[in-house]
Amino acid sequence: MILTAHQPQYLPGLRLFDKIARADVFVYLDTVPMESSGYENRNKIKTAQGWQWLTVPVLRRGYQDRPISSIKINNDIPWQRKHRKSLEQAYRHAEYFSWTMNGLAGLYEQRFDLLTAINAHQMLVFFAMFKIPTVFSWSAHGYEGKKSDLVLDICKKHGATRFIFGAKGRDYAKVEDFEREGIEVEFQDYQYPVYPQLHGAFLPNLSVIDLLFNMGPKSLEILVNK
Repeated sequence: MILTAHQPQYLPGLRLFDKIARADVFVYLDTVPMESSGYENRNKIKTAQGWQWLTVPVLRRGYQDRPISSIKINNDIPWQRKHRKSLEQAYRHAEYFSWTMNGLAGLYEQRFDLLTAINAHQMLVFFAMFKIPTVFSWSAHGYEGKKSDLVLDICKKHGATRFIFGAKGRDYAKVEDFEREGIEVEFQDYQYPVYPQLHGAFLPNLSVIDLLFNMGPKSLEILVNK
């Protein structure tokens, strides 16, 4: 069984979905702390002026000592209305604008109090839009350890025979520990696909919604068959 895992991200990028599409099970790892400048609550879209961050405001007091699952959204800020308006302005002329906005509607029409709630909701939406058959698994197994030891524990508790790391996994994975347990290790080497975009020259490293707005139901084929 092929496994991959990642902490929650808001409107994740293509690299994450490449890992997910090649795995049997994806572990939604919201039991780890939020990074100070990560992608748990933000990502980039492409506008006529270039790339732009879309950021979900969160209550950061003491956040580095708590799991992502406990991070609260600051709903005193009208962020949902702003995000929807930004998407409409940036992508209203995209071929699959209506198709994608219909899929994303729930993100901006209902209230979410926890960051993990909206991130999990959107992941299930994206799984459906891509038609990815990978199993979505919550962090409900009492995983132990940090970095490489944490990943190994996740693999053992799920009975994985192979784990797909992101490229940064090379910096911390203790491959010999996985080999000892009979678990193969793969490090992602993702080559970003070039596809038609709005607003001039192609920009990589954007949220997956840029691909969906522009390519719609053809997105998965482009994602995995670069």
